[in-house]
Amino acid sequence: MKIGIIGAMDAEILAYRKAIKNLKVHKNKIFTFYTGRFHSHDVVLVKSGVGKVFATMICQHLIDKFNVKMVLFTGVGGSLNKTLEIGDVVASVDSVHHDFDAVALGFPRGNISYTKYRFFPADKKLLKLALSAPVEHKIIAGRILTGDQFMTQKEKLKNKYLVEELKGDCIEMEGAAVGQVCHVNGIKHLIIRTVSDQANGTAVQDYNKFFPVVAENSFKIVDWIVSKLK
Repeated sequence: MKIGIIGAMDAEILAYRKAIKNLKVHKNKIFTFYTGRFHSHDVVLVKSGVGKVFATMICQHLIDKFNVKMVLFTGVGGSLNKTLEIGDVVASVDSVHHDFDAVALGFPRGNISYTKYRFFPADKKLLKLALSAPVEHKIIAGRILTGDQFMTQKEKLKNKYLVEELKGDCIEMEGAAVGQVCHVNGIKHLIIRTVSDQANGTAVQDYNKFFPVVAENSFKIVDWIVSKLK
């Protein structure tokens, strides 16, 4: 099984580049793809860049050009769940675009207009493996909210629908785009997000301080998942 692994930023894929054997580099426009063997599987690793458009482009390219059969998105995110601390991990039950708003047309928030697409479910087997990973921090199964905004406490308090309506556990900027592409293409996927900030008054400072460290937790879980896949 060929597996695609995506991270939005360099620090989110660095550990994989060190772990993948027979690493080969493939350039395509502004993107760099790394192929090789990770445990007993062929993998394609790539940094997508930040935001939903880049994530969408990369995910579809992995499916069309590299013929991956599974996609794992790895990285960090902000917590919306009060039980989560920095370093804890959310493995996706599903994901949704929190900034897709066609409510005026009669669609629920996050529902892509004139379609049935709203919540994009992750693969249950991958989720189960993630929850069994032997890491020190807490791992929960939760909902990932995606939008092209970095949320601080001000925005979180203003946009109460993030928790009250959409019931999000983690907020970030790429996951639902990957979830949507995989769902439409019939590809298994899972999003792994380690909490780098709590979307509160110190979100920016916490993100900058803890980002390089907590990204390692996402790697540990993905490493565990791939090692257990048959």
